[in-house]
Amino acid sequence: MRQSPKTHDIQDLGISDVPYILPLNNAHATETSVLDETSLTALLSMAFYARGIDRGATALLIALDHTASYINPNFSWFKTHHESFIYIDRVIVSGAARGQGLARELYQDIFAAAKQSGHDRVVCEVNINPPNPISEAFHATMGFVGVGQATIHNGTKSVRYLERAFLR
Repeated sequence: MRQSPKTHDIQDLGISDVPYILPLNNAHATETSVLDETSLTALLSMAFYARGIDRGATALLIALDHTASYINPNFSWFKTHHESFIYIDRVIVSGAARGQGLARELYQDIFAAAKQSGHDRVVCEVNINPPNPISEAFHATMGFVGVGQATIHNGTKSVRYLERAFLR
């Protein structure tokens, strides 16, 4: 697979970026989950990786490693199935910025960070009910494979668990 050159300025995100991140996150709550200032601040404080474009107003990716004290059914599923991993909790690109390769750049960046820190896999989930076929297709092109499924939130959502493993 040919990799495109990095063309966007990916920056670390922190607490001072919450006012930029929150509107983008909550505009995409169906695909991720709604957050308030307190929950976003807590998520950023646990993050192994929190980076984005335009302080997280245009695009962002937040991920946790296996040691995080994150209470989430998807994260818990991976904790019971793997000793070590980087969990992508959310990746969001604004509608106006789609098609520019931002998600691909963020994924390549987190893959590099995971490898550099000695991790051998990056994991995530994709909604299958409600369906998210664009995300499923994107993750397949990024080398993710299915490793499980679950129905969560009292049966209102179903997800497919994915991982991208790295050779050591």
